[in-house]
Amino acid sequence: MSCSKQFKHCKALIRNFNTLITDLGTIATSSKAHQLQYSNVTCRYNSQDSKSKASFSEKLQQGPNLQHFIANSGKVNDSDVYEDVGEFIPYLEEDVYSGHGRKVYFDTYGCQMNFNDTEIAWSILKDKGYMKADSVREADVILLMTCSVRDNAEQRVWNMVEKYKGLKRKAGKRNPLRIGILGCMAERLKHKILDKEKMVDLVCGPDAYRDLPHLLAITPESRQSAVNVMLSLEETYADVMPVRINDNAKTAFVSITRGCNNMCSYCIVPFTRGRERSRPVSSILEEVRMLSDQGIKEITLLGQNVNSYCDKSEEVHYGGLPNNEAHEGESTKNTILSKGFKTIYKPQSGGRRFSHLLDQVSQIDPDMRIRFTSPHPKDFPDEVLYLIRDRPNVCNKIHLPAQSGSTDMLQAMRRGHTREAYLDLVHHIRDIIPDVSLSSDFIVGFCGETEENHRDTLSLIEEVQYRYVYQFAYSMRQKTHAYHRLKDTVPQSVKRRRVDEVIECSRRGMLGLNQSQIGQEQLILIEGSSKRSSRDIWGRNDGSIKVVIPSDPIPSCERGDNPRNITVGDYVVVKILSANSQTLIGQPLYHSSLANYTVKTDNVSRTASL
Repeated sequence: MSCSKQFKHCKALIRNFNTLITDLGTIATSSKAHQLQYSNVTCRYNSQDSKSKASFSEKLQQGPNLQHFIANSGKVNDSDVYEDVGEFIPYLEEDVYSGHGRKVYFDTYGCQMNFNDTEIAWSILKDKGYMKADSVREADVILLMTCSVRDNAEQRVWNMVEKYKGLKRKAGKRNPLRIGILGCMAERLKHKILDKEKMVDLVCGPDAYRDLPHLLAITPESRQSAVNVMLSLEETYADVMPVRINDNAKTAFVSITRGCNNMCSYCIVPFTRGRERSRPVSSILEEVRMLSDQGIKEITLLGQNVNSYCDKSEEVHYGGLPNNEAHEGESTKNTILSKGFKTIYKPQSGGRRFSHLLDQVSQIDPDMRIRFTSPHPKDFPDEVLYLIRDRPNVCNKIHLPAQSGSTDMLQAMRRGHTREAYLDLVHHIRDIIPDVSLSSDFIVGFCGETEENHRDTLSLIEEVQYRYVYQFAYSMRQKTHAYHRLKDTVPQSVKRRRVDEVIECSRRGMLGLNQSQIGQEQLILIEGSSKRSSRDIWGRNDGSIKVVIPSDPIPSCERGDNPRNITVGDYVVVKILSANSQTLIGQPLYHSSLANYTVKTDNVSRTASL
């Protein structure tokens, strides 16, 4: 470091230290309003007279240390953006972070993980005295939970921010409206968000939701934006019990992993959500029990790579569990990959795996359905497949993302498998679970995709016969391997045409599969009223296919004579009458439970085998 730079650095340290002495003197002598300069942001607060009597030495011990000012000395001239360190200031009163009844409105976009993150953020804010706004019109704070996987998702968020900006101008200075960007887009586009016409007051990344009360405490009058987008190697929010936004829903999401290690060349997730880490088994089981007590009838275990779950939180040492004993049904060896699959990262060893967690969760409530998403095909050892087959409340539904049917494209995507290995896995799954319902994801128009590559995808869809297919036109994401090493050569018009062809191909297969269910009796879980007819209600069967039925009263059991109404959360046995590619139409027969229906179907199966 040159002498001039050393001199400027020392001057910065001296200014910070003088600021510390001045601020602490103010705290010690003033019994009313105090103004504390912290990381170049002014936080105004009121303290009680009793607290103001604390000695100067006590305040000094509780204040920031010299290392803090050294670490932040390079920010002395940045007065527009507050880069939050993610810690609450111990010498500020808890009252500073209170919501004081301010109302928060959440606007959520993207995957199921984002909806679960919304519930985590709401739990944290509710605990600090915030209230939920039912509409933007009554909100004091608007928080957008964002997705950054595709460009169109980001454009939707920008459009909504423009709309909310108009509401902010109308609110004026007397009742300032705060707007915040949360989630993946916050981490990826921090500076762009802040620079875009000062539209947003705070930016909070996926690992910083605990800091939301702190960020919201930055006063609007300071005209500063509060930011915390630091990624964590440990944060799982294991001790935060999500508070559901929709109190009437009978389904819930339970996050079990965060982040991803796969580093597929198209994917932004490892850069917006960080590396993979697993939530402790005990924390997950506690949440599932709580949801069961609340009457939840279906949970979905969530993760960017949900079935690579590996909990090492209770290991005494690397590779060993307490007392060096493995729990029943649990592997302490290296990760077992599906045949023909590989990874670019070192497989984990030890820990409690997804099969153990799925086994434990399924035993909590036999009348609660269990689903999971989104898995990677590489992480399907046989013990997971047998659990799905043998546990009545674990749905026979597997999401098996393919992304492409071309081996060349799969290699460019760094998926770690060939077309042939994927098809072998499909056949293996169906050998173990004959009635399995498969769904998949496909990226259309990836870098360098040819017409032949595209035809390989169409032929894979035809061969596998998925119950449902999600398809997306590829959009380049910054920071990814593809952004640095590949070129987006497929024109948008070609991508749109190929997407249409994937939709048409997949729907032909879906129509055939749905029509094959006509005449069957199925158990569905009622989730809501039909949008097309007030007389109809809908639910999902074990394969997650939507079934629409009339909402007329039906018998309370198979041989019952007392009809009762059908409500959200009821299990209903239906007969499938007709079908299209998206939906089944059924006739409700009677109320049941998952456990009772399982006994009935088992008896029918045994009778048929005789």
